[in-house]
Amino acid sequence: MAMKRMVLEIGMGTDIRGGDSTKAAVRALKDALWHNTLTIAKALDVPTDSMFVHVTIGAPDPETVDKAQVLAVLPHGTGKVDVVEGGLKIPHDGSDYCTLIANAGAVVYLDVD
Repeated sequence: MAMKRMVLEIGMGTDIRGGDSTKAAVRALKDALWHNTLTIAKALDVPTDSMFVHVTIGAPDPETVDKAQVLAVLPHGTGKVDVVEGGLKIPHDGSDYCTLIANAGAVVYLDVD
């Protein structure tokens, strides 16, 4: 059997005032995953925990994203997190605050014929 791409889920997350890239990244992945219920594993008669999920996060400061916290969001299977420069950083006028926006793409793979 071979790992085959089954699903692409996309989401957006923010940290409105804290400028926390990890918080925005976690929220982006939750946004991608929590708006779906995947029944493909059951339909193919494979365990849901056999899924492999490749997560790509786009964030303004990629080096500040804690990949382990993002990976911990996955409810099933195993995965990998890559973080690239992306998203958006919006400074608040007259303060040290900024709003961060992160984007997530989660590609779900299953080992099928």
